[in-house]
Amino acid sequence: MFDWISGFIDAVGAFGIGLLMFLENVFPPIPSELIMPLGGFNAAAGREHLFWVVLAGSLGSLAGAVFWYWIGRRLGTRRLKRLAARHGRWLTILPEDLDRSNDWFTRHGGSAVLIGRMIPTVRTFISVPAGVARMPMASFLAFSAVGTVSWTTLLAMAGYLLQAQYGLVAGWLDPVSTVVVAGIVGLYLWRVATYGRRKRRKAAGG
Repeated sequence: MFDWISGFIDAVGAFGIGLLMFLENVFPPIPSELIMPLGGFNAAAGREHLFWVVLAGSLGSLAGAVFWYWIGRRLGTRRLKRLAARHGRWLTILPEDLDRSNDWFTRHGGSAVLIGRMIPTVRTFISVPAGVARMPMASFLAFSAVGTVSWTTLLAMAGYLLQAQYGLVAGWLDPVSTVVVAGIVGLYLWRVATYGRRKRRKAAGG
């Protein structure tokens, strides 16, 4: 995965960074922890300007956040519950899980969006309860922008500052990224396999 992302960024530049960050928010197994440091490394090597790297990454990430926000807003709680009731095994959620998620989001609101945008995997799905709760778009974008720009800047600066050492780091980043992706897939399969047990436990009041 490291070699593929590196080659794509080298070929397409800042636009490629924005596109990959958008896809990372739509499809979490593409890790921003590889995309943005590689963009920063390219900036240190003089192939891109650091400002454009951060801007492209942030805009792509925000576009992905808005994508999920509008899905949550269009579907709403009732439709999501019907989807969870019909396809809960493959979505790995129970209708009751949505109630807990909505309650948690109601309590934390903006801070949940801001902090969630800096946590792997969570940053993708935190937009859905924001949309379901019909959080004002201006507020959603403001909190998302602060968290997103902070995260992309941190990662890009890490790649920029590593510079010559980045080749050494790449040697262990590739297997680590593969392990992360495998972990996400494994967690999903585990939740699919244990869905019935969780459903029975919830029905029994556990």
